[in-house]
Amino acid sequence: MASTEALKAVRVPVGPMRNLDYLLVDKESGEAIAVDSGWETAPLIRAAKNEDARVLYVVATHHHFDHTATIRELAQKLGSKLVAHRNSDIGPDVLVDDGDVLTLGKKTVRVIYTPGHTTDSICLYDGQKVFTGDTLFIGNCGRTDLPGGSPDEMYHSLHEVLAKLPPATMIYPGHDYGDVPSRTLGEETKSNPTLLAKTLEEFLGVE
Repeated sequence: MASTEALKAVRVPVGPMRNLDYLLVDKESGEAIAVDSGWETAPLIRAAKNEDARVLYVVATHHHFDHTATIRELAQKLGSKLVAHRNSDIGPDVLVDDGDVLTLGKKTVRVIYTPGHTTDSICLYDGQKVFTGDTLFIGNCGRTDLPGGSPDEMYHSLHEVLAKLPPATMIYPGHDYGDVPSRTLGEETKSNPTLLAKTLEEFLGVE
């Protein structure tokens, strides 16, 4: 019988912009995914060593420098494949799109395409946790006024994609900008102004 043990999420703070990287570990197989890199490689390498994990993939949630400045170096040091959305310009080893899956042991992690902050923004969903990069923060969402950003696409990504996940889903954002580092989607839909907005016009007023 297959184990129902959840994948373990290790939160890794990095850099001066309150970035949060992650290590997602399947304890049964010892295989892992690193989510983003950003400012430095040592914290994630240390986390992988502490978990005795073999990192198969290093995934970029989007191309912005504070998430990818050292991401190729990290993948090389860990012997991992660099993964990014097909719209990314960082030159990944593996291109992914909405619905694609990455496998850790007998478990899978699904790619969810969530444009709005950038045209290559993705989230990763393991059935219990969602790693949202700069799409959804605790208490807010990512900016849409930077190159490649789109308020319309962000509204759709938040309301028609992420908000459709189960309420018990735990959110793991790309920055520690909220009053807590993680919270359930159900809690966020009751308090996050960008999720409370019922229309695009309301969303534009609070973004």
